[in-house]
Amino acid sequence: MENQSIFVVDDEESIRLFLSEELTDEGYVVTTFPNGESVLDALEEGPPDLVILDIRMPGIDGIKVLQRAKRKYPALPVILCSAYSDYKHDFGAWSADGYFVKSARLDGLKEMIRGVLEPGGKATET
Repeated sequence: MENQSIFVVDDEESIRLFLSEELTDEGYVVTTFPNGESVLDALEEGPPDLVILDIRMPGIDGIKVLQRAKRKYPALPVILCSAYSDYKHDFGAWSADGYFVKSARLDGLKEMIRGVLEPGGKATET
């Protein structure tokens, strides 16, 4: 887990800060982005170890960001993080490595992150 990098993409600043603080405390290097356009620009410089991606954002939504990111970096792990569980069944979300319904408790998300980032790991649904 040493120095593994995570991009957190969410249009709500409070959620970005919350996830950044929690994941930094877990030892990850976290960079936050307020929208899909900014993270797509950052991906041009090279991918992180993981992207945590909100779905409902102004401009380019998370599903489109997921598709573009996976087209360029097929092995890039992406966890969708949304307040809405109905996106789990959206065909566009199927290429994600995990789906987490936003909650004040991040135990499930942290477990999912470990599952995705550990060699041979696989995310579980939360």
